[in-house]
Amino acid sequence: MNLHLTGHHLEITPPIRDYVSGKLARITHHFDHLIDINVILSVEKLLHRIEANVRVQGKDIFCESADADMYAAIDGLVDKLDRTIIKHKEKSRERRHDGAPLKHRGER
Repeated sequence: MNLHLTGHHLEITPPIRDYVSGKLARITHHFDHLIDINVILSVEKLLHRIEANVRVQGKDIFCESADADMYAAIDGLVDKLDRTIIKHKEKSRERRHDGAPLKHRGER
């Protein structure tokens, strides 16, 4: 997994870099086939924004979060990204088995 951090109107300090990489490590527990993660941290007046573009095999997943505190915005982004990755994993698992969803395989 390649992690790229970019800051707009913000200097990315080592504690922020460690916090983001530690939180994004949680996503790899659910889905190991992550190719690339691009994270953009920005500050607009009093609003801290973070957006991530995650590249997995066959799809790009985009999520964003905004909050008054940067660490709260990072937590919100990781929660959204976690739900989206799990949803993508379940969809790909359903498509793998004979083209029919798992819950309909036993019914004939």
